[in-house]
Amino acid sequence: MLTKRIIPCFDVLDGRVVKHVGFLNDRRDAGDPVELAQVYCQEGADELVLLDISASEEGRLATHRVVEQVAERVNIPLTVGGGVTSVDDVRTLLLCGADKVSLNTGAVRNPQIIKDAARRFGEQCIVIAIDANLNETMGEYEVMVQGGKVGTGMGVQSWAKKATGLGAGEVLLTSFRQDGTREGYDLVLTRMISDTVNVPVIASGGAGKKEHFAKVLTDGGADAALAASVFHFAETSIGAVKAHLRQRGVPVRWMQ
Repeated sequence: MLTKRIIPCFDVLDGRVVKHVGFLNDRRDAGDPVELAQVYCQEGADELVLLDISASEEGRLATHRVVEQVAERVNIPLTVGGGVTSVDDVRTLLLCGADKVSLNTGAVRNPQIIKDAARRFGEQCIVIAIDANLNETMGEYEVMVQGGKVGTGMGVQSWAKKATGLGAGEVLLTSFRQDGTREGYDLVLTRMISDTVNVPVIASGGAGKKEHFAKVLTDGGADAALAASVFHFAETSIGAVKAHLRQRGVPVRWMQ
């Protein structure tokens, strides 16, 4: 049986890890990304995700220096995203030390990037990040871009199918309305996408306590659970989450 993964996420702005609530401008400083990466490796994180949250809006690629510094200090897979608009951007981040590259806004605007990058570097390197918001007018979850600021009019389910069909090897699924609330993951959204695609789904948005992780990895059908503030501000720990998951019979990689 494949183990479920626990993944801390770094939203990086101007070289610091920050945390927004629901993609809003209110933010808290969470620390230095290199220092946090080392701590989470020691605590038993399975992977790390680093997202340069202003890169797409500013029309640039994720900051190379931060990626290189984090990659040098960790011994677990590192996914990097932010401003990726071409296959060359994917190559650049992989050369900086990323193991996987997350595509979001750039892939929505030009889906061919997914196919070309997957062919060149392998599907295992390509993560499609989807920011989802429930649009009552549409009657479904809508794909959002530019850090959740712009709606696309495109349904999340159809986009997830298309992106994975083009070669994305993993889906990083963030619930707009749950992000930063610490009230739990969007189980309906996560289960819908987990049942739709045949690649691993990483659930994101809403973790507030260890019970939330168990819910999304079982009821939500996710293969991995990503969280930020709940770890950054020491409201729970990776060890506590994994201990709870083991008690619930959820398979996880245990720290030696």
